[in-house]
Amino acid sequence: MTQLPDRRRILVIEDDQTLNRLLVEQLGRLGYEALGALSRAVALETLGYFRPDLAILDLRLPDSDGMSFLPELREYCPAIVLTAVGTIDQAVQAVRAGALDFLVKPATSQTLELALRRVFDAADLRRDLAFWQSRALAGKNQPVGGSSPQILEVQRLISLFAGAETPVLVLGAAGAGKERVALALHSLSPRSNGRFVSADCEGGLDAEEIFGLVRPEGKGVARTEGLLAAGDSGTIYLSGIDRLSLDLQVRLLRVIESGSYRPVGTTTQLPCRARFILGSALSPEEIAKAGPQRSELLFRMLAFTIRLPSLAERPEDILLLAQEILENRSFQRNTPKHFSDAAKKAMLAHSWPGNLRELSNAIERSLILSAGADGIEPAHLGLDTGAVAVKDGQVVLRFPQAPTLESLRDAYLRLLLETTGGNRREMAETLGISERNLYRLLPGITKGDAD
Repeated sequence: MTQLPDRRRILVIEDDQTLNRLLVEQLGRLGYEALGALSRAVALETLGYFRPDLAILDLRLPDSDGMSFLPELREYCPAIVLTAVGTIDQAVQAVRAGALDFLVKPATSQTLELALRRVFDAADLRRDLAFWQSRALAGKNQPVGGSSPQILEVQRLISLFAGAETPVLVLGAAGAGKERVALALHSLSPRSNGRFVSADCEGGLDAEEIFGLVRPEGKGVARTEGLLAAGDSGTIYLSGIDRLSLDLQVRLLRVIESGSYRPVGTTTQLPCRARFILGSALSPEEIAKAGPQRSELLFRMLAFTIRLPSLAERPEDILLLAQEILENRSFQRNTPKHFSDAAKKAMLAHSWPGNLRELSNAIERSLILSAGADGIEPAHLGLDTGAVAVKDGQVVLRFPQAPTLESLRDAYLRLLLETTGGNRREMAETLGISERNLYRLLPGITKGDAD
């Protein structure tokens, strides 16, 4: 199993300046990155730019009682309590407040090293347990369903890339399931016990949302946590990465290459230990054609790409996926349900421009409309309302009866989704409207960069 590139960081909160310095030096010799703080106020200020894996906390501080500070400190990191006078009652109280261990001064080098080893070994065991549990679960249930050659290749790449630290680019049309691929990569990785943080760049993320914000406030520092801090030691998935501003794409590329970043409002560089998975509806050909001058981030990541095929490219998976969605439904579980032969034919005949999301929405609709009936028919799926198609360069309408304006609109939007590959900018230009107005028109077929 691949180990995380990790030099653990420790914050020493001790008011005795000499002891504080000695502890920091001792931790450095043990291979840790350590900083010292002489008070609660300095500790909180330090936490604004230094993200420790552990704190060593003295119970007597000049501006706070350590025991009352412990719950607040635990919001940032776990802690070991260090005190000059230790009693059983104090130890019990500290553990109840969230301390992982309780040491009495003067703690020898061996005692401190053993305590740190216990804390970090326990954290490693929890992470490894989650990793192997996720591996076992993945062996029973493929996180990306299907048995077509295209999807088997996706599953193979997920297995290969999961244990690596390299960032991955997941490409696929709207609704194809890119976030499911990203989640599978996270769940099968050594980071599975860490956070999986997902954000959509479609709405326009700004620098503060990504890198965080540090600003002076009173005697301390106020900090707004960004995505990079939220996903520290875990996985960060950014969908619609091609819609992120080029400036932020360049800054994000620097973070990936250097392993550090600078929050807005400070000159301090913080380590970034997150793994990045980026999603885009662009094709590899489009990225390669645009070249590094258009998006150096996407161009650099082409070497580690997983391309997720659309449902139209793997029609043999449609009924398998439909059955999986039906069996895993969250409501009407006590009512037996099955697809009629006509419904199966209708699903196979449909082009599914909205891909997996559209299929899920159609089945959810069918469960509601079929009410107490066992069988699900084409009408329940909403696939018998006619279609709009392009034939010999002309747009052709095919409806069993005069369509309503809403059904005609929905059918035409589905056609545009299919012909543009889900490119909302191209759709908006074809319709002669803004992208903002286009979002209001889309009838639940896709939402944002529907992954």
